[in-house]
Amino acid sequence: MTQLEELRAVVRQFVSERGWDQHHNPKNLAMAMTVEAAEVLEHFQWLSEAESFRLSPEKRREVAHELSDVLMGVIRVADLLEIDLAAAFAEKMALNREKYPPEKVRGRAVKYTEL
Repeated sequence: MTQLEELRAVVRQFVSERGWDQHHNPKNLAMAMTVEAAEVLEHFQWLSEAESFRLSPEKRREVAHELSDVLMGVIRVADLLEIDLAAAFAEKMALNREKYPPEKVRGRAVKYTEL
């Protein structure tokens, strides 16, 4: 069992123990992930770029918890839709490598449509 599969099993059990399956569908979870992502963003609001790298241990812990909430949502949606996240990630990285060849994008923050 891969680490990702272990995480999926942990999330499944957590949801099942609380009887939340009835509330978990891809639409609701996608909306919840957006809320959780906004909670990550909230920790960086008004910080400078430099400050965003120098979070206090407590703030880093809070950000870690919010990122974990986002990850839980991603894992749950993938589980419900029977998506192999590891395979999807590998496929998407291959596509990204094609869209963003190093020789064309190195040091540039542009969308592939602007190359």
